[in-house]
Amino acid sequence: MTNKDIINICNRQEVPTPCHLLHRGLLEENLSILNDVQKRSGANIILALKGFATHSTFDQISKTLKGTTASSLNEAKLGIEEFGGEIHVYCVAYKDQEMQWLANRAHHITFNSLTQWQQFKNISHTASFGLRINPEYSEVETTIYNPCRVGTRFGITADNLENVNLTGIEGLHFHSMCEQGADTLARTLDHVEKKFGKYLHQMKWLNMGGGHHITRHNYDTDLLVQLIKHMRETYDLTVYLEPGEAVALNTGFLVSTVLDRFNSGNHEIAILDTSASAHMPDVLEMPYRPEIIGADKPQLKKHTITLGGLTCLAGDIIGDYSFDQDLQIGDRLIFTDMAHYSMVKNTTFNGIPLPSIVNYEPLTDQIQHVKDFAYASYRDRLS
Repeated sequence: MTNKDIINICNRQEVPTPCHLLHRGLLEENLSILNDVQKRSGANIILALKGFATHSTFDQISKTLKGTTASSLNEAKLGIEEFGGEIHVYCVAYKDQEMQWLANRAHHITFNSLTQWQQFKNISHTASFGLRINPEYSEVETTIYNPCRVGTRFGITADNLENVNLTGIEGLHFHSMCEQGADTLARTLDHVEKKFGKYLHQMKWLNMGGGHHITRHNYDTDLLVQLIKHMRETYDLTVYLEPGEAVALNTGFLVSTVLDRFNSGNHEIAILDTSASAHMPDVLEMPYRPEIIGADKPQLKKHTITLGGLTCLAGDIIGDYSFDQDLQIGDRLIFTDMAHYSMVKNTTFNGIPLPSIVNYEPLTDQIQHVKDFAYASYRDRLS
């Protein structure tokens, strides 16, 4: 799939802006890679709904992945209603009524603390109970995304498990990675085994969490398979991975239109019908600079332009980009890799409409118009 092909698809008349366009052919390529890992390693891969929850694609994804993992009651309900398969749940903390609902509907429930497990351990349940552990090791450099930083809210350290009766706990779960490779997992597992190996022999399952960039072009899937087999065979465990980003990586595009074009203080400005604040929050939070087809870094092409969003936030700036041709009102820009996390984090701040959702089916060359978000989508969030 070339950039020219993507441009032709995104410029079609039936594609509105702003919109999220999901390419089902690219999604299938990712699923093929994930399925190969499952078959060769014996692991079960489930979809992390916190990263990608566009359920119009679940008919396709559920043919390959074994289920979903939820970080809230609502995500669990979505997995049950729209995806099927195994339903795994991990929440930082559960309310009583949430646990009452989940206990006999979810397949796995992971507790973040010993306190929460003690609170709910005797509830009537059919779910398999597990604990989130903290290996106290992470290579995530951005503090806001590092789940193992000092003073983290996430997981139980090995010293806090000493002399604890784990009767009723059937699995352990760790999540310490973000957009990283199998080499990072290898180093992480070394810490997990040293700190928690004696407990793993008592368990039925191990969940290695997310953050595995499995579908990235240079990811070492052979090493991943080797690591999974080692854990399965050493401890006689069922192993789960729960990527969100890797499922939808490079499958989606945010299509936007230039609404205004002017100069401000010797800076060339273009205002788009999208927003960093409302539609691409990680641009401001992480931060990162999304790629645009046909654009480059500032000053590398003839025209360098600051791209701004629609909201009243002064910092609603997507970034500085350079183009071969000057941008004009009505031009379309195509942001790449905008399926995961961007879609689930969209807001209606300032009453800005959410981007429409369309799917592209390459087998039929059809655009499927999935959803538009009108005034009611904004109004009904509040009362």
